[in-house]
Amino acid sequence: MVRSTKGGSAGQGASGARKLAVRLRTAKGRKIASTRWLQRQLNDPYVEEAKRRGLRSRAAFKLSEIDDKQHLLKPGLTVVDLGAAPGGFSQVAAKRVRAAEGKGRVIAADLNEIEPIPDVEVLRLDISDPGAAEAIKAALGGSLADVVLSDMAAPAMGHKQTDHLRVMALAEAALDLAEDVLAPGGAFLAKVLQGGAGQELVARLRLGFAKVQHVKPKASRADSAEVYVLATGFRGSPQ
Repeated sequence: MVRSTKGGSAGQGASGARKLAVRLRTAKGRKIASTRWLQRQLNDPYVEEAKRRGLRSRAAFKLSEIDDKQHLLKPGLTVVDLGAAPGGFSQVAAKRVRAAEGKGRVIAADLNEIEPIPDVEVLRLDISDPGAAEAIKAALGGSLADVVLSDMAAPAMGHKQTDHLRVMALAEAALDLAEDVLAPGGAFLAKVLQGGAGQELVARLRLGFAKVQHVKPKASRADSAEVYVLATGFRGSPQ
């Protein structure tokens, strides 16, 4: 159960409205990490604002902020969103490429089931599966993607080095697929952890793209180690 409290800190929502902090009345039966995560969720202004706007997750604000600065998602582009569940990235992408008007397209893929998203084509697949790239190519119908997004993150184990390696493995798998489906000049955005992408991944990106940089949107929690690696100007498949 939860309750509002006037004690402690009061925060502002993502929309600017002040709200009372919320804390757990009891954490009985919960692991410490689970309790901390739930406490953050309850007091996260972006979570609250996402619900108010009908967005699937707070991640929608991260992509919106990145795109406001980098201008990745333009009307008419084709976007592939890897590890898309629950769909926050896909919602933003669909709106910005104007999928509802038939101008752009968004294909969302995830191992887990995704509830239907308006104007988004949903695929249920494991991107590490050898047939994943072919399944996405089939969905693209012979065309190529202009942008590949990946907000994938493995469940934290609590061991910094292990967590970093697991997230990097997902980023590398996303890049493997991106190299198969991206059109020349395309862009790739993937979540990594603080300290940035590993040397091998950065080397691949610099070889295959004109520009590589790290970005951390304000919508990422201040205490979160997540950052995003952004590569633009795809030079074409290494194959």
